[in-house]
Formats: sequence, structure tokens, C-alpha cells
Amino acid sequence: MTFSRRKFFAIAGTTAVGTLMVSPMKGLLAQQTYGSRFGIGYGPLLPDPNGLLDLPRGFQYQVISRTGTLMSDGSLEPSNHDGMAAFPGPKNTIILVRNHELSISSNTKVQVPNPYDPICKGGTTTLIVGRDDRQLIKEFSSLGGTIRNCAGGLTPWGSWISCEEDTTITTTTNGVTKPHGYNFEVPAKATSPVEPVPLVEMGRFNHEAVAVDPKTGIVYQTEDRGDSLFYRFIPKQYGNLKAGGTLQALRIKDKPEVNTTTGFVVGQKWDVDWVTIPEPNPTTVDNVRVQGQTLGAARFNRGEGIYYDDNKGKKDKNGKDDKKSKGEFYFTATSGGPVGGGQVWRYIPGEETIELFVESQSKDELDMPDNLVVAPFGDLILCEDGGGDNFLIGVTPSGEIYKFARNALETGEFAGACFSPDGDTLFVNIQSPGITLAIWGPWTSYRGYRD
Repeated sequence: MTFSRRKFFAIAGTTAVGTLMVSPMKGLLAQQTYGSRFGIGYGPLLPDPNGLLDLPRGFQYQVISRTGTLMSDGSLEPSNHDGMAAFPGPKNTIILVRNHELSISSNTKVQVPNPYDPICKGGTTTLIVGRDDRQLIKEFSSLGGTIRNCAGGLTPWGSWISCEEDTTITTTTNGVTKPHGYNFEVPAKATSPVEPVPLVEMGRFNHEAVAVDPKTGIVYQTEDRGDSLFYRFIPKQYGNLKAGGTLQALRIKDKPEVNTTTGFVVGQKWDVDWVTIPEPNPTTVDNVRVQGQTLGAARFNRGEGIYYDDNKGKKDKNGKDDKKSKGEFYFTATSGGPVGGGQVWRYIPGEETIELFVESQSKDELDMPDNLVVAPFGDLILCEDGGGDNFLIGVTPSGEIYKFARNALETGEFAGACFSPDGDTLFVNIQSPGITLAIWGPWTSYRGYRD
């Protein structure tokens, strides 16, 4: 769609209340057009009169920040908002650390005095937001000089791991001064740009996202390529990734070197083990995945979002607390499945098993899920990055799919979905033109599968 600068700034200053401002006829139209055929969720999505975000009845949103705004450090907010996490802050605040997926040729830049590589424009910004009013208090650049900081993940020790989805190396013509394809750590409570230290032993590849097992400190990593692997990094010291460790890739025991794009049944568990990557930091080639494939590692079609679920409060089949429930990781294969609409996989470290949890059979149902988060009430929230309309997709613990929100701008992917520490607010980005939103409402109101 044609999207004017005037319309963007008009929309970006708005707050909207889902459905209370919409006529019954428009509500019916929204149900017919955007309501999920596969699950009720929170009900039909009602058109936003501001043309930004369609939500179910009773939900509200507020724009937190937008590209081009003057930040607290005197620089302009960069574009291409991507992965993000929320942390508890001092004095009743929330800290958001947010990626900017910017390439060398991008039109905006994360401005810091100490960039990792001066020619490179990616990095992170940190936002301080009021917990109760969801108003932006402070915003500044916190990491710079990197390339295409796509996603990442939060750690149990209070930091954000920002991932480069780029493996550019120094040549005589590109002006790049250092190799890329690394993870960088940004403490949530940093008040100024951090010293950019590449975590080289975590691997140099097209990093997408990470999630940490709080029990062991092991970091699980995804890779955004058509023949990507699923990795784990075993650190030498819990919480000290700079101290190094061992990089490994997942192998399905009965299916060595398998391509998981098709041929798997939802819910069937497979035993796995891990192969050690001989050279996690190849400085001249991008072949970490090839090393793993040679050793039998499983291939996934564009591994992207990943999140850890501790399963606290999970119920067994009798509705009682499931004391046998183990922590588990969910991750997306954005282009997996028979129609290329995406898959969600579940890995359980306590069992060393993996299973296909969700697989798109139609892009009307699920269209290329990217970032994801496990909601406090147990559902997955998936950020679509497909063609046409993009939605925030909910998936219940039983695998039922529903549409929770629609990008009414009809341009740009959803990214960086994360819940506030108290679980009341869902923060999310629309990558283009670069908007960060807060969403809140009756999260526990859907009675279809909850108490």
C-alpha cells in the first residue's frame, strides 16, 4: 500500500481501544475476514480506526517509540526494529532492549562512540518505559557497529544476546574492518553503549535467535538459512559467555542428516543427540552448518525465533499441576512444511527429544512465523513475516491456532514480541516503518481452554 510520512506520524502518536470504537457491522466484517478458522482465540479482530493494529474486543495498544524520533542520547531512533526483550527496571519501570536489523547500505544507523566496526550500522537501543502508564521515559543506543542484528534472546542473568544475521568478512573493497556473524551481549541495566565483544566460540554463522536453559546455562541457537542447524553452546562458566565453551548441533538419532522440511508427523517424538562442531569460528568461510551436516546434524528450513518455557503451572490430563513437566524450547522453521508456511518445533532437554509441534497446511492459517514468545498464560505468540497481511498468531498448548492481531498498515513484519515481567503488557515491533507498541487487555478472558 502507499504509505505517506504524514500518515505514519499521525498513526504513531495514537492509542487505540480494541472494538469499543467499532460498529457491529464492522465487527462482523472483521470476523468474516480475519477471524481464525482454526481456533476462537480472543474472538474476531476489529478494524482499528487509526489504521495501525486490529485487535480483539477489549484490547488496547499504545505506540511507545518510532523511527526518526530524537532519543535521550541526542541521536535519532534507527529503523528496522527487530528482536526485543523486556526486563524489570528500577522505580517501577520496564527495560526493553531492541535490535535493529540494519545492513551496511541502510539509510539509518545506530550511533555509538565505540562501534565494533565503524562502517556497520546495526546494533541495539535500550528503552525505559513506565510499568503502569507504558510511557517512554528514556531511550538510547546501547550497541553499535554490527550488521543485521535480527533477533537474539534474554538470559537468566539479566542481559540480551544480540545476534548478527550476516557473515561478511573483510575484503579489499567492502570497507569492513572486522569479521561478522557473531553474538554480542548487552546487559539490560547498562546506561551507556556497551563495549562490543564478539562471542566467537558461540559460532560465526547467520545467527537468528537464542534461548538459555536457566538450569544449566546452556544457550540454544537458531540459524536463518534454508539448510540451517539447531545449535547449543555449552559454556565453560554459567553466565560468563566470554569465557568460551563448546558449540554443538542437534542430530536426530534415527534420521542422520535429515532435512526436516517435510516428512514429520505432528506430535511424534524423536530421540536426539549432539555433534560437536570442530571449528566454530571459521574466519574465511561460512561453513559451520556444513561441518555439522557432515556429522549427521538435522537440517531445518530457516530456523528463527526460539523461546524457553519452564512449564510452571502446566496441567496434566486431569487438570492438576503436572509435576513431571520438564522445561522445553520452542523454535520456528520459518519456511518449513509442505506449503512453505512454517513449522514450530519443540525440544525437551530433560528427555533429549524433539517433535514437530505445529506445521502450516495453508498460508491462510500460518504464514512464515519468525520471532516467538511463550505467554505467561501458556500460549505461544508467533510473529508472522509472510506475504500480504501479517498477524500475531496465538497457539494454545494443545496446538490450536488463532489470530490475535493484524498489522493494519499492510506493510512490514511483526518482530520482537515479548511480555513485561508482570505479564500485563505485550510489547512488539512493526519492523517497517519502525514502530514499537505496547498491547494490553483481558489476557485470561478466553474460556475455551483455560480455567
